[in-house]
Amino acid sequence: MADQSVFRITKELSDLQKNSDLSLAVACRDIDVRNVKALIIGPHETPYEFGFFEVIHGLGFDVGEMFYCVLMLLRLKFSFKFNKDYPRKSPAVIATTTNGGRCRFNPNIYANGRVCLSILGTWRGERGEEWSAAQGLESILLSIQSLMSTNPYENEPGFEDANEASDKKNQKDYVQKIRHETLRISVIQRLEEYLGMSSDGTLTAPVANRDDYDLDMDVMDDDSSVPFEPFKDICKRRFLWYYDSYLAAIQKGKAEVKDNQVFTRMPFEGTSNTMEGKFNYSELEKRLRNIKMALDAETAAWAVDGLAAKAKEGTVAVNLQRQYEQVVESFKRSDTPHNLELLDGNPFVWVLSYIGKPMTNLDGGLFRIKLCFSPRFPEDQPRIKFETRMFHHRISTDGTPCYFAPPSRREDAKSHIEAVIDALEEEQPPYDPRTLVHPEAFKLYWGSADDRKMYNRRLRRSVQQSME
Repeated sequence: MADQSVFRITKELSDLQKNSDLSLAVACRDIDVRNVKALIIGPHETPYEFGFFEVIHGLGFDVGEMFYCVLMLLRLKFSFKFNKDYPRKSPAVIATTTNGGRCRFNPNIYANGRVCLSILGTWRGERGEEWSAAQGLESILLSIQSLMSTNPYENEPGFEDANEASDKKNQKDYVQKIRHETLRISVIQRLEEYLGMSSDGTLTAPVANRDDYDLDMDVMDDDSSVPFEPFKDICKRRFLWYYDSYLAAIQKGKAEVKDNQVFTRMPFEGTSNTMEGKFNYSELEKRLRNIKMALDAETAAWAVDGLAAKAKEGTVAVNLQRQYEQVVESFKRSDTPHNLELLDGNPFVWVLSYIGKPMTNLDGGLFRIKLCFSPRFPEDQPRIKFETRMFHHRISTDGTPCYFAPPSRREDAKSHIEAVIDALEEEQPPYDPRTLVHPEAFKLYWGSADDRKMYNRRLRRSVQQSME
């Protein structure tokens, strides 16, 4: 039975990793399914919007293993314990919230670790909502994500009977403090830790995590004692996607509450099961901007370390040089109008000259796009930026494109170029709020007919300006 459980979980992990869902990600250290982590990105138009909430799964924990995982949980995370009867029986789920378990992010997710969900048997739901063997990791993750609603206060039992003015005020107050703590804890604190920064912006670790790799790129740090952080790269890249949305959330918060205003305690929050603190959006904005600058500095450091790796003929440098030459040859064979070159001969920095597709709104445009590769590529995926401004719903205001390279081709640099071009030229994209990287352009693109006309005019104007 235990082997069957491991096989089932392994298959579920594989299926999730192949999934292109932009709000869920899973990973494990090698084939150790007893130490599995998952990432849930907060849904759009909720106080959890674009926050990074991590989930930890464990199969067959002993006491020591469970204690280790609890110590590592500094934010809203979950420990999943699968017994030998999985999937016939649901796993046990323990939530450990922020600040040592002193913060409660949802009425159904307690500070003491209890997760109230009918799918887990920890809450009495309607008939048909209970656990079945047909469900699995994805079902659990989606159920937890569903708790992150526009009005999480409604998850509190008895909400449907609450019509008093005080309850309406509580709902608003609860949304306000969840928005603040989502930004502060799940986004800002997480990125500061990844970047080795203190809250005042001081770097406490090397900019590009140079201690994680040797410049010859042949010897990677694979010490199993190092904390397993599989989502460091994806959180950094998504931060760049959603940076403008984070700033917008901060401006919204500033308009609603004053700095140093104390959080309102909800009726369902007890002494040791609450979310306490003070609003300070001004500080959050400073920290957010410091993170952005640190990420830009880290990307610039890749180029410097890349040249050192090239001089030593490191593995990654040789690989990127070869891939660059292959892409250039493929461009020649396909008669593509685009041009690709290395910046200063550095295989870690590619410059693509993109020519707009004829008979589209991009027709006549000439855009310079820089692709920066990490000395840890493909573990760290490339960071791409439009150096020529383009008003496009899939390109952030600072030029960061929102694109999806196939998970199976992470190591193929050409797939990233193709994915960026596909994102630019897609004529009838499906509505997907997870691609909201340029709030103004996104709103116009998916707005009324008049909004779309305005969007097209502004896109065409940016295309014309690209040739000036």
